[in-house]
Amino acid sequence: MPTKKTKSKERDDPELIREWRLPVAATLGSGVRVKGILQEIRSRLPFSVRKSLDMQASGLILIMPETSKTTFRATVSAVSSALEGIAELPVIPREIEDILTITSSERKRWLGDGRLPSAGTRTVRLQGRARSITFYVFDPRVVEDMLDRSTVDEWRAEDAAAKAESRRRLAHQAKLTRSLRKKEKGKQAERPDEAATGLSEWDEFGSDGLLR
Repeated sequence: MPTKKTKSKERDDPELIREWRLPVAATLGSGVRVKGILQEIRSRLPFSVRKSLDMQASGLILIMPETSKTTFRATVSAVSSALEGIAELPVIPREIEDILTITSSERKRWLGDGRLPSAGTRTVRLQGRARSITFYVFDPRVVEDMLDRSTVDEWRAEDAAAKAESRRRLAHQAKLTRSLRKKEKGKQAERPDEAATGLSEWDEFGSDGLLR
């Protein structure tokens, strides 16, 4: 029986390509941030061309067939316009965690105690769902400054010291509690035992009329 050969169709049509290199001030050295910028720019484009824009190591790339010259030119213009001032795009939670190499619990703790300043909140509607979610965002320049000054290392050292101090206080309190309990037991041991002194027969002593 002859073997049926299947040939994969290779795309060799001429393509229109445009690339945008994103500055470090915008990406802050984070691939997660690049993806966030891509999603932000895509959201500003017509739905039909969003998937034509993708990310690459150093920025964004737009690829369309040569037959879409008019659409390509319009999309290039829209992307270029959207990228103006992109370095000031607020940093979202998953981006700041990647940029500063921190955990979600650290982000929430430092945000809660005021060390990590927020630039406000943002509300987005989940794709394909009726409900929306609201989350804190952060100023990219503040995040950049934290990165340059190794602020996270300082905060972790502070947290470690506070945790050690908390353990020391708890250990001292436990020791004090044990000491007080030991003293209380000692006092109870010094009190006369009614059974040992015969006080259990007090009623009989009284009935003999000796107290009259």
